[in-house]
Amino acid sequence: MPDFLLELFSEEIPARMQAQAAEDLKRLVTAALAERNLFGESAGSFATPRRLALHIEGLPARQRDAKEVRKGPRTDAPAAAINGFLKSAGLASVAEAQIETDPKKGDFYVATIERPGQATEDVLAEILPPILATFPWPKSMRWGADSVKPEAFRWVRPLHAILATFGPETEEPQVVHFSIAGIEAGNVTYGHRFLAPGAIRVRRFDDYVTSLEKAKVVLDPARRRDIILYDARNLAHAQGLELIEDAGLLEEVAGLVEWPVVLIGSFDHEFLALPPEVIRATIRANQKCFVLRDGASGALANKFALVANIAAPDGGAAIVAGNSRVVRARLSDAKFFYDTDLQVKLEDRLPKLENIVFHAKLGTQAERVKRLVELARWLAPRVSADPELAARAAKLAKADLVTEMVGEFPELQGLMGQYYARAHGEPAEVATAIGEHYRPQGPSDSIPTAPVSIAVALADKLDTLTGFFAIDEKPTGSKDPYALRRAALGVIRIVLENELKLSMLVVLAKAASLAYEAVDRQKAATMTRADAREQAIFDSAWEDKRRETPLELRLFFADRLKVYLRDKGARHDLIDAVFSLPGQDDLFLIVKRVEALGAFLLTEDGSNLLVGYRRAANILRAEAKKAPAEEASYGEAYNRELFVQPEEHQLDRALERTKVLTERAIREEAFIPAMEHLSYLRAPVDAFFDKVTVNADEAEKRLNRLRLLNALREAVHKVADFSKIAG
Repeated sequence: MPDFLLELFSEEIPARMQAQAAEDLKRLVTAALAERNLFGESAGSFATPRRLALHIEGLPARQRDAKEVRKGPRTDAPAAAINGFLKSAGLASVAEAQIETDPKKGDFYVATIERPGQATEDVLAEILPPILATFPWPKSMRWGADSVKPEAFRWVRPLHAILATFGPETEEPQVVHFSIAGIEAGNVTYGHRFLAPGAIRVRRFDDYVTSLEKAKVVLDPARRRDIILYDARNLAHAQGLELIEDAGLLEEVAGLVEWPVVLIGSFDHEFLALPPEVIRATIRANQKCFVLRDGASGALANKFALVANIAAPDGGAAIVAGNSRVVRARLSDAKFFYDTDLQVKLEDRLPKLENIVFHAKLGTQAERVKRLVELARWLAPRVSADPELAARAAKLAKADLVTEMVGEFPELQGLMGQYYARAHGEPAEVATAIGEHYRPQGPSDSIPTAPVSIAVALADKLDTLTGFFAIDEKPTGSKDPYALRRAALGVIRIVLENELKLSMLVVLAKAASLAYEAVDRQKAATMTRADAREQAIFDSAWEDKRRETPLELRLFFADRLKVYLRDKGARHDLIDAVFSLPGQDDLFLIVKRVEALGAFLLTEDGSNLLVGYRRAANILRAEAKKAPAEEASYGEAYNRELFVQPEEHQLDRALERTKVLTERAIREEAFIPAMEHLSYLRAPVDAFFDKVTVNADEAEKRLNRLRLLNALREAVHKVADFSKIAG
């Protein structure tokens, strides 16, 4: 089967765009071919700084011939209808049509249209120009003489050559002839810009990859990443050092080079006095280099790994020297920022937060800090933290936003505050809490575990959540501009992994009250007289919204908890079964109950009791439909004197025993024993349904048995709402 090879050769493609562009090229071309019933066996796309390439293996040489039988009008139809049919079918006259007879509808014309399949290279030549002309680059440009024309071809950078070949492996492939932006497709590409810039004639994919490699171009980005990582590790190890790996930087650097050559540079030892995160951020941001650490002590080393795009004649000495000079200069700047920041205490920086708007409807960072202080102090005793230390940490947590270092490297916020707090003599708990209050920032990030850190981190996330819910800036679909889902998952992880027992409704109500006070202040500050009259109309609705926000956020947390537990293998329906019970808003206890419920349902007693519960619930539901007026009375106590069969007495005794034992176990938060106590119901329930007819002829007896089944349902619901369990 023939293969297709396409390469778009251009000026530098930004590293951040390469992976998506390669995927888009594969998606668009294969989809266009599929629309024309052309399917390959496999497709792969590749990107380097100067080229996008697509290889589709096993395409058929041509489309299949198509045959269509098209039914036309009756033979006695008006001439206009018949002529329209002939024209649409491509027939010159009715003599070229067939006549078919329908016993009910009479004679009508039929056209058999045969369309021979196109050669695949012709299809490719047809589909590629519009795909390339509308390629979805995030940013693109026009160039040359035609750049003044709005309809001129656009590409991410000026396009220089197009390679497009198609043919079987055993034969000379054909060039797919098309042109775009004045560039004719051919069978020529070019090697490395400096090491082998000459033209390369290409036949097929294997030949293409091999020829590029000889011309100092590694086509596959995954292979470039592997080369960089392997060589950097080995060079570091040879000097007794370890590479500090950085997946994001590795991806970026692999997109900057076609022929990766790893070298080791160094900087003055005195710069190691800087915080290691500052050194890493400086070297990463300015030179796209990896930092190294001592293999024995783990301390940062005064060396770094850089990735060049050429194998230099001097072994890279000049490249290393140049990069080292730039790194030293940037570290000198960082040292200046750090030393300058240390001259001003964090507390003295707080007035500047009044000039930073957190959100127009929520006030400044200074106003937010006041909320964090109050919330952290309130949370502290609930998480076994010192209230004053928590308040102090919350007060200083945002102060580093106005430092020189965070201005240069925003990703270091919080962390720099921790360093400055330590330098200025703040208590260790306060400094640590400042550094950790943004955590966790992702599923792989660690959580704060020290009590003061927990209080401040929770305060920060809860204020964010309640504040943006108060002003209706909630996540919608895939959009979450304020990362509220991440904040909620952060709260969940902090609570669960630290085994904290908190009533989320109480906590959310406290945070929401502070958030609404902030919104009210912002409204009052900008309110005109007309606004004030209008506001009075909506005061009642506003108060309702204040009360509803904690309840709305509770449901939001339930959804996020499902995501968190599903990722850990838990069933979301079990979360619903527990979360829907009254008063269930302690995340840690909910998870414990879910785990216990899941384990119970895996047992024979659990699965059989679930069947019995469903049977009882179905009977109650069916009877309620027949006699809606009686449904309210199902909740009334049943009368033991109306029992006539031993199975009724047995179920009654089992319910009484189970009720006492499960309620005690739940009060003691012993959820596994609570589930085990439910197993006492299994045998009496089975016996009841086996021997007792619920819909007895006597109305009094039937109602009493329905009340007994309702008591069974309520007893089970003390542990979990079994109606929410799927399956």
